[in-house]
Amino acid sequence: MTAALDKLAEQVEARFKDVLTRVPSTSDELTYEVPAGKLREVCRALRDEKAFKFEQLMDVCGVDYLGYGTDEWRTESATKSGFSRGVRRGVTQVATRPEQRYAAVYHLLSVSRNERLRLRAYCIGQEPPVIDSVIDIWASAAWFEREAFDLFGILFDGNPDLRRILTDYGFVGHPFRKDFPLSGNVEVKYDPEKKRVVYQPVSIAPRTLVPRVIRHDPRYDEAFKEVSKDA
Repeated sequence: MTAALDKLAEQVEARFKDVLTRVPSTSDELTYEVPAGKLREVCRALRDEKAFKFEQLMDVCGVDYLGYGTDEWRTESATKSGFSRGVRRGVTQVATRPEQRYAAVYHLLSVSRNERLRLRAYCIGQEPPVIDSVIDIWASAAWFEREAFDLFGILFDGNPDLRRILTDYGFVGHPFRKDFPLSGNVEVKYDPEKKRVVYQPVSIAPRTLVPRVIRHDPRYDEAFKEVSKDA
């Protein structure tokens, strides 16, 4: 980390030592976990206090941790002749608690100090997941919270205009949830009899996607030699 980030981390941890928990990062960035009940208090302090001055909320995004850390196929390794399919299935790397399925992540920017900070807060409950809105702290949260609501079904308590923003009218479900089917629930087609576009249950059969296997096949070596010889 740079000296500036080290200094910011010291300031944040000194001010919120009993509230925030540092989240490990693989790059030069600061991420802290905040309890849902302390979210608004921390956000207001980060915006108003002179040591921080995070005047701008750049984004709010939802996260669904369902199945987090569980690999169906191990695909990190590769051979000289191509990728190799994993030989083990269901490799669990990280265990999460059921109440930590949904989270909201807040990306903050201090324009005056040229610094960035990320906060993560786990939602309360699962159906539906709920967390306080920060719309009265940063007005830009209005659109970002609507997007997280539309895609993940997160309810932001206090947002006066929490409507879908990306999906179609009458859309059922939240498409970024991990248990939402990849092919969706309905499909659109033109009905020549009704002379209009209609919705109907999706006709695509769900399937499990696996990595494409590329292996060297020695059966073709002799054929290649024969073709080369004839040429």
